[in-house]
Amino acid sequence: MRTPTPADKFTFGLWTIGYNGTDPFGGPTRPPLDVVHAVEKLAELGAAGLTFHDDDLFAFGSSDSERQTQIDRLTGALADTGLTVPMVTTNLFSAPVFKDGGFTSNDRAVRRFAIRKVLRQIDLGAELGAEIFVMWGGREGAEYDSAKDVRAALERYREAVNFLGDYVVEKGYNLRFAIEPKPNEPRGDILLPTVGHALAFIESLERPELVGLNPEVGHEQMAGLNFAAGIAQALYHGKLFHIDLNGQRGIKYDQDLVFGHGDLHNAFALVDLLENGGPNGGPAYDGPRHFDYKPSRTEDETGVWDSAAANMRTYLLLKERAQAFRADPEVQEALEAARVAELSQPTFAEGETYDDFVGDRSAYEDFDADAYLGGHGFGFVRLQQLATEHLLGAR
Repeated sequence: MRTPTPADKFTFGLWTIGYNGTDPFGGPTRPPLDVVHAVEKLAELGAAGLTFHDDDLFAFGSSDSERQTQIDRLTGALADTGLTVPMVTTNLFSAPVFKDGGFTSNDRAVRRFAIRKVLRQIDLGAELGAEIFVMWGGREGAEYDSAKDVRAALERYREAVNFLGDYVVEKGYNLRFAIEPKPNEPRGDILLPTVGHALAFIESLERPELVGLNPEVGHEQMAGLNFAAGIAQALYHGKLFHIDLNGQRGIKYDQDLVFGHGDLHNAFALVDLLENGGPNGGPAYDGPRHFDYKPSRTEDETGVWDSAAANMRTYLLLKERAQAFRADPEVQEALEAARVAELSQPTFAEGETYDDFVGDRSAYEDFDADAYLGGHGFGFVRLQQLATEHLLGAR
């Protein structure tokens, strides 16, 4: 159970394992990673798939022949190993041309260039069998309030996503879009900064059914938010199209640590939700478990693969611990005492009218609110301690 297999649906971005260690204060600490080697190593470790930005596979500005050479090398490696490409995305943030964004640049010509770049990657993704196209608007924002008309920027964002939705429908592609929120970095402020902002934006689109979310652990936690709670809301709205797993330690820069190497309690709650939180107790999410992390710049290539393996092993350990937590009779008793299941019971009886409700004296006149002072505890601390003990392997 602790050994990854493709059935676990673990996937990695080529930009993750291929991260060369560059940060704002220092250059590379590792040489470039060849895509064929990357595919072979991921297959060896038990991963199911690889994802990539266009510029991860072939350099920005590559000729058509250079581009095709890399595509052919990738498809050959996929055929040899059985790995798939369930998701692709486009880099609209690294090249100087995108310094003020892609879809929402103040420069109209840049916006048109960005959309053409995206169309090329959509075509490639469809060719490779990808079913999700992730949109992270890392440069879609501003540092100065006077520099960007946010309402106009949102309208340009909407215009672009509507256009892309029409494109995939017209082409007959089996492809949906997933917006990846982030509050800041590299821009001072990024548009659609959280799950909630993105959900509201999606409802403004002409084809909202084609667009969902790709939330990332570190991105939500950078905003001081509870990632497991955000995922629960995305599931509630039927919009969890993809997920990015990593680790984050508090409100700071985007750390991209190994999954679980941050808020371990929240990682436990997240895995429990994904694996056991469905309406009937089964998995609540059946898509890829995608790791969007960065191997520390302190590591050599051996450390890169150790960190990739660590993501998968941590997830499987948390899955094992969550299953034990749910199977524990004492946990079941604590859940009942905490009245967790009662929240699923409608507040109003079937067919209950306003008059029925107002006439029910037990709802107000005869209700003993004073009894809650010093009584009617919910036992949440006990429940969390049981979760902690399972997480630590003490039960």
